[in-house]
Amino acid sequence: MTLSVTRLAVSAALISALASCGVPMNMAPGAGAAPSGPVTPAPIPPASAGDEAGLQRWIQSFRPRAMSAGISPATYDRAMRIARYNPEVIRLDRRQAEFSRPVWLYLDSAVSDSRISTGRQRAAQHGRTLAAIEQRYGVPREIVLAVWGMESNFGANRGKMQIIPSLATLAYDGRRGEMFQNQLIAALKILQAGDTDPEHMLGSWAGAMGHTQFMPTSYLEYAVDFTGDGRRDIWSEDPTDALASTAAYLARNGWQRGQTWGAEVQLPANFNMGLIGKGTRRSSGDWSAQGVRRIGGGALPGGSGSIIMPAGARGPAFFITDNFRSILRYNNSDNYALGVAFLGERIAGRSGIQGQWPRNDRPLSTSEREEIQRSSGAKGFYQGEIDGLFGSATMESVSAYQRSIGVTPDGYPTSILLDQLRR
Repeated sequence: MTLSVTRLAVSAALISALASCGVPMNMAPGAGAAPSGPVTPAPIPPASAGDEAGLQRWIQSFRPRAMSAGISPATYDRAMRIARYNPEVIRLDRRQAEFSRPVWLYLDSAVSDSRISTGRQRAAQHGRTLAAIEQRYGVPREIVLAVWGMESNFGANRGKMQIIPSLATLAYDGRRGEMFQNQLIAALKILQAGDTDPEHMLGSWAGAMGHTQFMPTSYLEYAVDFTGDGRRDIWSEDPTDALASTAAYLARNGWQRGQTWGAEVQLPANFNMGLIGKGTRRSSGDWSAQGVRRIGGGALPGGSGSIIMPAGARGPAFFITDNFRSILRYNNSDNYALGVAFLGERIAGRSGIQGQWPRNDRPLSTSEREEIQRSSGAKGFYQGEIDGLFGSATMESVSAYQRSIGVTPDGYPTSILLDQLRR
């Protein structure tokens, strides 16, 4: 799960939707069996003497808090022996892309031909395991495979940074210190439980670990030992525990057995665009009565749902169910959830997105995205943080502004919208 703000933009979905690590309850810290497979941690670049000394002082001052959270002195000292200040982690934490990727470019990469092909190969390779996971948790195998593909390219990119140095650095010197302090304590609890050891607890710079990139707090709550070997091992070459943990996460966050995530739909010419967005929920019967039709024919998925148009009125429309919202709990991004949904569709041999994207639209820079938030706030439509991240709050404010000036309220921020706000 990539880190989001909620899992950061990326709800607790960017944090609550990520996952993580661990050493066996009945063993001394560090005595647990190491995960299988080659271990080649990324080297930590040299830090300034001041940064390193500051981190080591912080580690000593943080010790009582860890003890009060139930971490034993032996576990803490064993883990912190490898803790060093990592300047690369701080650089990545403070980096912000100048341009956001349009949804169509994001999906071009997420649902690429090579990823579809690999997903089908993994479906055949792990067919019996995936069938057993689907039977237990009710999450379709293609969705589990799609999360695996999105998070680590089916295990090829699990991350090679040692988690303890990364989390210690971010807890000490990062922009979200308290959040990463909680993640650090969770990582220490994993080590204390014996699922892994400090040297083998590897992942991304932000602490996401394993085949499906769990953050430590999510690991503690959702990871499962599906192989029955006594360890919840999401790091080894065998992805079984990681895939089962992903299904368990989705199931416990609302996935409804036997139902789909949603469907691509065609809207009638007179459709009320003010109904677009996750904030409006209607039954599939109500949407059908308004002329909403499933692309390719057939009935809309059962139950209630919303209509989203991630590229505005000139792009494709999708009817999303509670299962789509379950994916959002893994990573709170509509683009991510659509990537999982349609990568799963393609792995399963079904059609991809049929509608056309407005590919000629110019991407907005970070400063332009921030200007849209600032300007719509000044006009009384936006009250959130000026961060350049276009989440639900920004899109709802854009819709309200569009209604006020008499244009189609699709909530889609463009350079045209920015010009309108500047008048």
